[in-house]
Amino acid sequence: MMATDTPPLPDEGALYDGAACGLLLTDPSGVILKANLTFCRWLGLQRDDVCGTHFEKLLTTGGRIFHQTHFYPLLQLQGSIAEVKLELLSATGERMPVLVNAVRRDGGAEVWHEMAVFMARDRHAYEKELLHARKQAEQLASAKLAAEQAAQDRGYLAEQMIGIVSHDLRNPLFTIMLGAASLQRSNLDDQAKSYLGHITEAAQRAERLVEDLLDFTAARIGHGIAIECKPIDLHAVVAKCVEGLRIRWPGHVLHHLSTGTGTCLGDSRRLFQVIGNLVGNAVAYGDASSPIEVTSCISERECSISVHNQGQPIPPEHLSTLFQAMVRGTD
Repeated sequence: MMATDTPPLPDEGALYDGAACGLLLTDPSGVILKANLTFCRWLGLQRDDVCGTHFEKLLTTGGRIFHQTHFYPLLQLQGSIAEVKLELLSATGERMPVLVNAVRRDGGAEVWHEMAVFMARDRHAYEKELLHARKQAEQLASAKLAAEQAAQDRGYLAEQMIGIVSHDLRNPLFTIMLGAASLQRSNLDDQAKSYLGHITEAAQRAERLVEDLLDFTAARIGHGIAIECKPIDLHAVVAKCVEGLRIRWPGHVLHHLSTGTGTCLGDSRRLFQVIGNLVGNAVAYGDASSPIEVTSCISERECSISVHNQGQPIPPEHLSTLFQAMVRGTD
């Protein structure tokens, strides 16, 4: 076998000077005693210019402040410090981000600091991009929050305006209905009475609409719909409501069926609203030739009201959205 020549390994001095990082030895005050060539080349200085210089003087202004207030005190307290980010200033004024590791060595009579300095340009650029992205994300989140708050404020203002306008409409409607009631007692011909009936009916519809708007506003701003429960004769309340609905829709047949006896707790005004809405739906979407049945039931455990009409069944695909606002299943 032929022997092959093995290239000699670099000596310790060459290994020290050619290391991939800057290597320093300083006295306890931070004056550089030794520095490898890698560190000197980064700064663009000769070794003689680096040695004897205080490490702090090679840093930027911010780095000097951090060195005095954090780096040096921690090194004295802990005996070592790792991956501290600083910025060096080269001979040409270039700012060089670096990571510094340092160890405090106690030789008994002498104390010195061993430091390893690593270039951190890529990491610095990454951190700047990350910080910029984070700042942008925070700005976008802040803008979104502000937009949502503005939309919420606009919605709240709109709801308040609806409530105010609805409340103020009560007075002119009351005046119209009061005047219509006074005219009903006058000697009018049949045509005038017919017109007066239409006026009264329109005013009553407008009053119900105002009540609905006020309820909607109260519910939206967190007050809830006011309900005044008290003992009522359920059958009598439903009968009175059906009687008024017959006048409202003279072209439809309305039957009232009742079962059971006794009283229950309820709000007559709210029950009128519920029954009116259900019967209105039956009139709008049911079979006009079939009667509409309104049933009031009183038992030992509960009281109930139901409205039944004939017509086309609601398609199954519309059932899931049937009770959503402004949604109509079929025309």
